[in-house]
Amino acid sequence: MKKIVIMLAAVSAIILYSCSSDSSSSGSYSYKVRMTDAPGPFSEVNVDIQSVQVIGANGEAVTLNTNAGIYNLLDFTNGADTLIASSSLNSATVSQIRLILGPNNSVVLDGVTYPLSTPSAEQSGLKLLVNQTLQADIDNNILIDFDANTSVIQTGNGTFKLKPVLRTVVSAITGNIEGNITPVGSLAMVSAVSTSNIEFTSNVDANGDFKITGLPPGTYTVTITPLLPLLPVVQTNVVVQAGASTELGLIALQS
Repeated sequence: MKKIVIMLAAVSAIILYSCSSDSSSSGSYSYKVRMTDAPGPFSEVNVDIQSVQVIGANGEAVTLNTNAGIYNLLDFTNGADTLIASSSLNSATVSQIRLILGPNNSVVLDGVTYPLSTPSAEQSGLKLLVNQTLQADIDNNILIDFDANTSVIQTGNGTFKLKPVLRTVVSAITGNIEGNITPVGSLAMVSAVSTSNIEFTSNVDANGDFKITGLPPGTYTVTITPLLPLLPVVQTNVVVQAGASTELGLIALQS
């Protein structure tokens, strides 16, 4: 499946890794929010994004120019993302991002569409702490990885609830792992597990390509898990560096 990337036109992609500081300096800071998604068992995960707000160090909320609409998170994977909001900010510090959702959220499973409840997201919004310091005269961007795989919880027969699992990614201080498989057309999931046992996932697309983005620098074990009768392939000691993409090349699956 796929990912949604929310990009705020601010400093760089994702903020979990940014430093926080107070700033009283005046000026204009370009800020953009992008969205991406991690894989899940659904054919669609539709999220109704109505507005995007940022909270400055002083607690003031600013509503960005938002591309409001219903986004299928699974349209964004393997490094794909979409710009959902942008604006110019007067404050150099962003402490929080809020995604305000509308009522038209749904999931599609086995060809059937089910409503997706979003407790509190329509009022107070989905909140991400970022603590980001912006720079003047550049495009400041933030990427939000919306993990559909773990964010949607089945609460009963045909009932689903959104319990968002979100992370921010700063492209300048994170890296990627990418590659492709043969035979092309094989359905497979790709996971990268760090030495500290943190897992990141993506799916192989119809062209046999995969890309896991927003990885902190370090060493990973990459596992490609296809459907039977094809067997998993494991690559160890895969090194990721900040601002770079580690290419695994063509990987042949065997039965």
